[in-house]
Amino acid sequence: MSAHSLGAYGQQMSTQLKNDSALGLGAVLVGSLPAKLMTDEAPDRYTVEAVFTRQADRDEVAAIHDGATRDYLSTKGYPTVELHVSDRRLEIHNTNLEELRDGLAQVIAAHLSEMSATIRAEREVASARFNEASHREQTRAAVVAALAESVMFSSSTPHTDEDTSARADEWISEGGAARS
Repeated sequence: MSAHSLGAYGQQMSTQLKNDSALGLGAVLVGSLPAKLMTDEAPDRYTVEAVFTRQADRDEVAAIHDGATRDYLSTKGYPTVELHVSDRRLEIHNTNLEELRDGLAQVIAAHLSEMSATIRAEREVASARFNEASHREQTRAAVVAALAESVMFSSSTPHTDEDTSARADEWISEGGAARS
């Protein structure tokens, strides 16, 4: 069954499944780093921005902002780190370049990959359920239409002139004639 035959919702489901690649991160945005890095006045912790490898969709953004992400980072040894999506960037709050280089970057990358795979699997299941329900509904509608077409409004005995005039007399006697 094609997305076209499913209508607008089918097209939406098809569109949701088009992001086959896992959400990942590219380079750190150097211009977003504190100007005082590598000086005596440099902050210990700050926000580091990194560019996503593709646009994060609504479900991915929600998962990144979810408490489960904070819990995941905390169990991996980064309880103060927080993630926030801003356009095509991931803001990594309360960290530093050294912490990212020494393991946090790999932890975040693994989480994004797992999260993308989970979301993709959930969408595939939802799409399969939708397609199955759509097929069941189409089958049901076809059976209903066939049953409706089998209904015939015809008399089992043929009409004769005698029967017609008898019914007309009955109709007139019941008040079916024009009133003045």
